[in-house]
Amino acid sequence: MRKRNLIWIAPLAILGMALFVFIGGHIVKALWNSLLPPLFGWHTVTFWQALGLLVLCRVLFGGWSSHGGGRSRMRERMRRRMDQRYAQMTPEERERFRERMRARWGYEPSAGEAPGE
Repeated sequence: MRKRNLIWIAPLAILGMALFVFIGGHIVKALWNSLLPPLFGWHTVTFWQALGLLVLCRVLFGGWSSHGGGRSRMRERMRRRMDQRYAQMTPEERERFRERMRARWGYEPSAGEAPGE
């Protein structure tokens, strides 16, 4: 019974991806053709050119991996490591750490705020 249910997953996934590409291409085409020619005098684009723009934007801005790729994992690891270190600090060490960060990044307390608050 379970194998019969799995048979439909691959064709539905392929159909879903094709539908996503089709709708995405038409959305990019509609947005481009309705905004850029009137604003800047640029040429209108075809569906295939819009699809190429969509792929180009994915390559330039999105990468190819899901959920942000290796950079976000590295950033998350660094954040967890800093949180662990900060949790192990004494209150005096925490205050010294805050002061060093303020000095490093050019933070100046406002007129009503005393240093160390």
